[in-house]
Amino acid sequence: MKVETYLFGSVEIDPEKIITFPNGLVGFEGSKRYTLVKEDEQGASFTLQSLDDPALALLIVDPATLGFNYELALSDAEMALLQAPAEADVAVMQVLFKKDGEGKAEIAPNLRAPLVINLRAKVGLQKVMETFRPNVTLSNLASAI
Repeated sequence: MKVETYLFGSVEIDPEKIITFPNGLVGFEGSKRYTLVKEDEQGASFTLQSLDDPALALLIVDPATLGFNYELALSDAEMALLQAPAEADVAVMQVLFKKDGEGKAEIAPNLRAPLVINLRAKVGLQKVMETFRPNVTLSNLASAI
């Protein structure tokens, strides 16, 4: 299937690679179909490209690359939406956003609303947490510990 995108132009998408977010994402409830684009094989980030809105592309990253670990409790409804995945089939990702402050722009992760994706069933949700108790793993990323 051929899709027009703002960032990547016209791209061919394998229908097997489409990830569906039945409830959409916060602020983008109308966009339900996405695909992952990895521009740099060495990089830790992906682009989550909407197939419903060519102008919508979100930069996402595995939280472990930022020294962050989620321990999420999913409700029965969330487990049903994700089609009761095995733990090995689940990916948790953070959406990165541009944060303006003190005259300069920064990129920051959205810690309160990670994406939870069943990689086998290609279905996901955005887990918005009312209360947030971070479990942060600090490490020296420049050298082995």
